[in-house]
Amino acid sequence: MHRISPDRLKKVILDMIMPDMRGVEVFDRMKAFNPAVRIILSSEYSLAGQAKQIMNRGCSGFLQNTYQSEDISMKMREVVDA
Repeated sequence: MHRISPDRLKKVILDMIMPDMRGVEVFDRMKAFNPAVRIILSSEYSLAGQAKQIMNRGCSGFLQNTYQSEDISMKMREVVDA
């Protein structure tokens, strides 16, 4: 198994819906692994419910599905500049 060091995990786009683990669990694990990681939450749902819960925990940004590559670029720039 390949291991990544915490300092290499810098930016992540996290989909809220995944097959084996909820987005909030993944978010918590990534933040425990590297508290400085910047996470952009992606969801087809609005900023309510679980998405709002993750945002309130310190998520760096939100992308509403479906998005274009330009949207990702702009959101990444926004998160990096913050």
